Amino acid sequence: MKISKKIQECALSPMRKFHPYAVKAEEQGKKIYKLNIGQPDIKTPEQYFDAVRNFEQPVLAYAPSPGLPEMVNSLVNYYKGIGSNFEAEDVIVTTGGSEALSILFACILDEGSEVIIPEPFYPNYNTMIRTAGGKITPIHTTPEEGYRYAVKEKIEACINENTRAIMVTNPGNPTGVVLTREEMQVIADIAKEHDIYVIGDEVYREFVYGGEPLASMSQIKEIEQNVVVVDSVSKRFSACGARIGALMSKNKELMGQAMKMAQARLSVATLDQVASAALYQCDSSYFDATREEYKKRRDTCYAMIKKIPGVVCAEPQGAFYMMAALPVDDADKFNQWLLEEFEDNHETVMFAPGGGFYTGGKGKNEVRIAYVLKQADLERAMELLGLGIAQYRKEVMGCND
Repeated sequence: MKISKKIQECALSPMRKFHPYAVKAEEQGKKIYKLNIGQPDIKTPEQYFDAVRNFEQPVLAYAPSPGLPEMVNSLVNYYKGIGSNFEAEDVIVTTGGSEALSILFACILDEGSEVIIPEPFYPNYNTMIRTAGGKITPIHTTPEEGYRYAVKEKIEACINENTRAIMVTNPGNPTGVVLTREEMQVIADIAKEHDIYVIGDEVYREFVYGGEPLASMSQIKEIEQNVVVVDSVSKRFSACGARIGALMSKNKELMGQAMKMAQARLSVATLDQVASAALYQCDSSYFDATREEYKKRRDTCYAMIKKIPGVVCAEPQGAFYMMAALPVDDADKFNQWLLEEFEDNHETVMFAPGGGFYTGGKGKNEVRIAYVLKQADLERAMELLGLGIAQYRKEVMGCND
């Protein structure tokens, strides 16, 4: 029997593929500090659980395909608060941001279509785009230039007759890059000139550390027909398990086509929508406290990794990820070695190797670090990373530093 060529062109997640090695290491008594997955440890707001406890409908029925009115209205009101003028008909509630992307790519891509994305990028984009028949055209960036990409000449060099969209994750996963307003305008101008979509994956919007106002591509009025926003409660409210996201656009033709997919999958979980709508009752103090906590962790992670000889890393301005080039020959091999061979007082560390965040074999010695651990654990994790690099270079690479 045959397997689709589309799925064969996809890879396993670099964040999760080392799980079997981690399980074996833990069975051997090692404690692992896990920097590989962006699973926040911040407490989910109590409003979510209160809404679940207070749910009294006698039948757990299908929700409307576009989403429950209370969930849709929560999103509309949130966006109005940051200056984006979405209406209810511009919103489809999805099973996480991942389904929003899958629906979108099914609507805009044909065989051979291309989506321009700065690399390194979130690896699951490749799976979603490939299975819709498209491919990623990368905007190349480097650790030395801080992974910045919003340069007119760089982007326009990637555009051809097959280009359907420019996609940005802002703030960035895995780099932590935050676009300036001027950089957002550069992207907007290019999209308008070439009549292509701008896809804004903005699930980390609240986590910016320079005092910037909350930003969205949907705030740029002159390209509202080009803009598609993907959102989620997962990171904003530390509610990854809720699996509630949204696809949003003022482009009525696009949203009409997306509704076909929304109806085909029937609906999103009713109870999780009820509970997630309640999350938007949180006041700004929740975000202020969460942002400050992640900023402390960012500062700790960046300060400690800069002390490791040979590391190249730019300070992330947002999200809770850091991309770094390590002085090792192969980050995949190093990660496996950390789990199988290395320990310090029966402890080790793991991360997400960087190769899976690129096309074409780049990022071999790069890693993504998710600074989602509590302060003391994060400090120990970074200490273990430094110790591991030194020992690996000596024992495996034969370096005499």
